[in-house]
Amino acid sequence: MSLSDRLSTARGPAATTEPAVSAVGPSTQFAPASPEFASSSGTGTALAGLKQRAGDSLFERMGSRVTDPNLSEEDLRKSAREELSQVVDAEQVPLSPEERCRLIQEIGDDVLGYGPLQQFLDDDSVTEIMVNGAEQIYIERAGQLSLSNSRFATDDHLRRVIERIVSRIGRRIDESSPMVDARLEDGSRVNAIIPPLAINGPSLTIRKFGRIPLTVQNLIDYGTLSAGMAELLNACVKARLNILVTGGTGTGKTTLLNVLSTFLPTNDRIVTIEDAVELQLQQRHVVRLESRPANIEGKGEVSVRDLLRNSLRMRPDRIVVGEVRGGEALDMLQAMNTGHDGSLSTVHANSPRDAVARLETLVLMAGMDLPLRAIREQIASAVNLIVHLSRLRDGTRRVTHITEVQGMEGDIVTLQDAFLFDYAAGVDASGRFLGKPVPTGIRPRFVDHFKELGIVLPDSVFGDQPVYKGRR
Repeated sequence: MSLSDRLSTARGPAATTEPAVSAVGPSTQFAPASPEFASSSGTGTALAGLKQRAGDSLFERMGSRVTDPNLSEEDLRKSAREELSQVVDAEQVPLSPEERCRLIQEIGDDVLGYGPLQQFLDDDSVTEIMVNGAEQIYIERAGQLSLSNSRFATDDHLRRVIERIVSRIGRRIDESSPMVDARLEDGSRVNAIIPPLAINGPSLTIRKFGRIPLTVQNLIDYGTLSAGMAELLNACVKARLNILVTGGTGTGKTTLLNVLSTFLPTNDRIVTIEDAVELQLQQRHVVRLESRPANIEGKGEVSVRDLLRNSLRMRPDRIVVGEVRGGEALDMLQAMNTGHDGSLSTVHANSPRDAVARLETLVLMAGMDLPLRAIREQIASAVNLIVHLSRLRDGTRRVTHITEVQGMEGDIVTLQDAFLFDYAAGVDASGRFLGKPVPTGIRPRFVDHFKELGIVLPDSVFGDQPVYKGRR
């Protein structure tokens, strides 16, 4: 007898698969899980009915525990699994051990987790999840996109998962505020947009962060940067140079910023400023600040610029701005020029030269009527180093430029590359780039400053085959 027949015999006709409504609010309502639970449509319908009944019974059994703020996530899931086991047993459906475990897992994911997304969030090989309405869930593995077999039951089911994500960090999404930037508990970046702005249904994008932060050696092993680059960046951070990490969307700027932060001395007071907290600094003396959007009445907004101004009164040794995307660029440059050396930040740009032009534009967004030359002088004086990342056609992320900002010549900010990516090496049979970052042979001017500080940078860094020796 098939599983569908067993379910029908045990319980009669399958129950409706419309989402159940409970008294605990929309962020915790139960919705049927992915119909891929079984291979045939009949089995899927029968299992959907079983999951519907089990979900309703689970809410009745757990009651207010589902929303108890004093109950940890682990304890809540443990309690839910115990209750679900009793609910499934009460159904008296002859399920195999594998079917039973899978049923309990999927119901738990729907009630307490993120439905069909949960399997991808738990999969460390998945780096990005893109949901285009209920019917399409794309995932990225090793830099390559593919359409998964999973899907949401309805747009309402997807909407409830989005609400569950954003409500956990005190943000909201509704018709009056249909776009939101949020994060998961592990710092993974989340963006959601819903109708009426999203015509094809709710859209959700999750850029995952690994459970274990990447180290500089990981980036060397992946080919993102060379050993010589790591040695140079280590010295630059210790010498309190102001560093700007640039690149396009999804190139790994935040990941590299995390890695650079590992070079920061443990006794420095570090203040991080972000739209949504993503940085995973390992030092102990860290103050983490996060911007806040306006409330439903349009009040209470705290911008990155507000936080940056406030941070200057917090006695920071280092200021780390997750991303500069507006008028806060002016405040950041002024901070770098008024004694707050060793600051780190990221900005979207297609090249180091474009990064300078984009900084000029962002400063103008501050609303100050400054002459262009004055802005460029601020940039040339404040920023010492630009580290540029690119995502290549093979899906890999590489540091393609390490560029020194040397100063001004006339009205132009002068740049000098210390490392460049070697595209001339071509690609292998699988389409992967064979090239690697190589030194240009030109020593940056700030290397002389290292000697004054007692920081030793081996000559091999600018040679043919430098070797990274780690932190000193």
